[in-house]
Amino acid sequence: METNLPVIQGCNFSGYDASSLMLETARLRELITKRGTLEILIPLCCTGNPVRYKQFRNTIKGISSKTLASRLKELEKGGILERHAYNEIPPRVEYRLTDKGQELVESVINLLQWMRKWSDAIK
Repeated sequence: METNLPVIQGCNFSGYDASSLMLETARLRELITKRGTLEILIPLCCTGNPVRYKQFRNTIKGISSKTLASRLKELEKGGILERHAYNEIPPRVEYRLTDKGQELVESVINLLQWMRKWSDAIK
């Protein structure tokens, strides 16, 4: 069945399978909409320096230590973050964005810019 959907200026997805795109969207949503994920990425994009676990704890309010640790592990497993543990007492662990993570953050920033631009129209 062929549909005649309007083509959005500057956005050409003709030829893509809508079902496949929806599955990809679901995977993306699973990655970035979990509680705390975006809050972890923002401090990392605001500095070129690694961020320590304690800095996340101080910056991110309303998220448990268990959830924070879980999100950090998920982002590391997904190749978004790089974790470096130092053999020191007390233990020191730092996180930084990978190239893949940097691209994700740039996309999030673009979405934030879109939201700011159109926020009056959305209300």
